[in-house]
Amino acid sequence: MIKRWIPSWPLSLAIFCFWLLMNSEVSIAHAVMALLIAIAVPLVAARLDREFASIGSLRKVPKMLCVLAWDIVASNIEVARRVLGSEKKITPGFIWLPLDISNIHGIAALTSIITLTPGTLSAMLSDDRRYLLVHVFNLKDADEVIRQIKTRYEIPLMEIFP
Repeated sequence: MIKRWIPSWPLSLAIFCFWLLMNSEVSIAHAVMALLIAIAVPLVAARLDREFASIGSLRKVPKMLCVLAWDIVASNIEVARRVLGSEKKITPGFIWLPLDISNIHGIAALTSIITLTPGTLSAMLSDDRRYLLVHVFNLKDADEVIRQIKTRYEIPLMEIFP
C-alpha cells in the first residue's frame, strides 16, 4: 500500500528536503506543502516514464567522471584561449553523431555530458534515436570529434545503461 503512494522513497525524500531548503523558513505550511509535492511528483513521474532505467556495471562511473572532469577543465582553457584570440581561428559547426547506445537514460546522460563540456552542445536527437546533432565551437575534424565522444563517453555509458 505504501509503495503505491510513494513509489520511490529516495526521490520523495530528496524532493521534501529540497523544497524545505528552497524556502527561507521552516514552518508547518512549508512542511505540508513539501510532503504533498514529495508524494505527487514521483506518482506523476512514474506514469510518464514508460522506459525504465536498467543499470548495468557501475565500475566505469568513477573513471568516466574523472575523464569528464578533466575534459571540462581542458575545454574551458581551450574555449577561453579561442575566445580571447583571433575570431578567424574559430570554426564552429554541427555534426551528426551516430549513436550506438539505445537506452534513453544513457542517451540523456550522454547529451548532458556533451552539453556540460565547454565547446560542445547537444542540439537535437533524431526521432529514431539513432543520431544526435552536436554543435562544436571549434570544428576542425568531425570524425575526430565523433571518435572522442564515442570512446570517452558513449562506450562507458553503454556499460552503465545496457
